[in-house]
Amino acid sequence: MLTRKESLRRLLWELTDGFDAQCHVVGGMIIRELHTRYGRDNIGYLWMLAEPMLLAGAVSLLHFGGDRGGSHYGSDLRVIPFSLTGYCVFIIFRSIVSRAETTLESNKALLFHKTVSIFDMLLARTLLEFLSTVTALALLLSGAVAVGLADPPARPLLLLAGIVLLTWLSFAVSMSICAATHFSKAVAKLIHPAVYILMPLSGAFFALSWIPEPYRSWIAWLPIVQIFEMVHSGQFESIEQPIYDPLYIIAWCLGLTVLGLLSLRVLRRHVHLS
Repeated sequence: MLTRKESLRRLLWELTDGFDAQCHVVGGMIIRELHTRYGRDNIGYLWMLAEPMLLAGAVSLLHFGGDRGGSHYGSDLRVIPFSLTGYCVFIIFRSIVSRAETTLESNKALLFHKTVSIFDMLLARTLLEFLSTVTALALLLSGAVAVGLADPPARPLLLLAGIVLLTWLSFAVSMSICAATHFSKAVAKLIHPAVYILMPLSGAFFALSWIPEPYRSWIAWLPIVQIFEMVHSGQFESIEQPIYDPLYIIAWCLGLTVLGLLSLRVLRRHVHLS
């Protein structure tokens, strides 16, 4: 008979060993995703950074043409950094959610390995999108600061917290979408239009304080809007009283994560390997 202390030690060892194995699985899938998505031709893996940088840079230049880089709604709230942070962070949500429908079909053969799960596939894509977009945002903001078009983030930890929460929310939604699109092709047709409709409502390009009541209270119910309030408050010092509730956001993320895990459990029972 094992003592209580020995049982706990054995359980801890098994959890550590399992976590290490899954980290290797997810790491290997990230490398596989990089290779299949970007290949080794032209600039290869650098497209991971170039793609979000080109998109966010183009959007920011469009706004810059109308404002000439001046301040907007605040002493340090300038168009270039506002557009960069808003669009780059929204790219994380758009990429994770819109690519969820192809995750299973692209990696279905990997399910022959017992250590690989659909959860690992989605997690690998989520981490890849997070790392690539955050790096692209850091490079773009650094360049804007260097040429005098932006100031450094006023509250960098708050900015990072907002990005992490949006990544978590996106991952939770992607699990349910992966399951739903497998059972219904009609759902797959609606994902991309829904993402683009959500863009102007997400808070990526406005602050809640700019919206009059009662519309402000209505739109504030969306967790993604409150997350962008965190992002804008982290970047700009002039946004001193943002409208967001971290507990409300985390509750949404937890609820959607549980729903997503249940969806994947149902999905796995209906995936047949041939």
